[in-house]
Amino acid sequence: MWAWLTLYFCGILISSNSSNVFIKIHSGFRVKIKTRRMTKLSVNINKIATLRNARGGNVPDLLKVAIDIQRFGAQGITIHPRPDERHIRYQDARDLKPLVYTEFNIEGNPQHNFIDLVVECQPAQVTLVPDAIGAITSSAGWNTLKNQDYLTEVITEFKRNGIRTSIFVDPILEMIEGAKKTGTDRIELYTEEFAHQYSLGNLNGINPYVEAAALANELNLGINAGHDLSLDNIKFFKENIPGLLEVSIGHALISEALYLGLDNVVNMYLQKLK
Repeated sequence: MWAWLTLYFCGILISSNSSNVFIKIHSGFRVKIKTRRMTKLSVNINKIATLRNARGGNVPDLLKVAIDIQRFGAQGITIHPRPDERHIRYQDARDLKPLVYTEFNIEGNPQHNFIDLVVECQPAQVTLVPDAIGAITSSAGWNTLKNQDYLTEVITEFKRNGIRTSIFVDPILEMIEGAKKTGTDRIELYTEEFAHQYSLGNLNGINPYVEAAALANELNLGINAGHDLSLDNIKFFKENIPGLLEVSIGHALISEALYLGLDNVVNMYLQKLK
């Protein structure tokens, strides 16, 4: 599954598989050099929509913000439309589709209207989140054992339409194993508990996430992460989670941008995710 890059330079053959670099000298020696893969940043713009909706009209302009965030360097845009459309509206998803030239990720509970919207918009990725109607924010991952048949059916439909799938899960090994059985491409680790423990100075709060990531890698599941990640904790999290492909960050990033500026904050995250 590795994408190999081969270069010739001064008689040396260099091959890369994204996480390792192999250097083969003409004499036959082959040297393996460990490299680090940058984790992608997908910015959740729900809070921009919340601010817009609070006053009516179109200030701030959600579409312009999405364009600017990509211009500032973010590798993706995330939205999480809810049934009451209190922040992101379903029409926002349609309007954003032609403007997101990085990765477009739509999160949500896969009810019928949501499934129809995702199939219509054809994002790069759909992230399935078990949030209740009226919930302020996501509060738990899927029970992938109890909901295995349902998730498998939904994931099959999305994959039939060429959309990469991810399941929001707690760092519980049984839930990771259950996710694998649904056919999902990736999991998204629900990181609220890590963020809470980190704020208390408990660095051991990362341990369940390290174990979950190790199992996901063993099962060939891609790893995303999100919820309460911030400039304070993102570097520590990234450095300790093997194979972390992508983080989705919204509330903290937009809050930090109020003081530091959106362009500046996006690039601060990118530096920490290298």
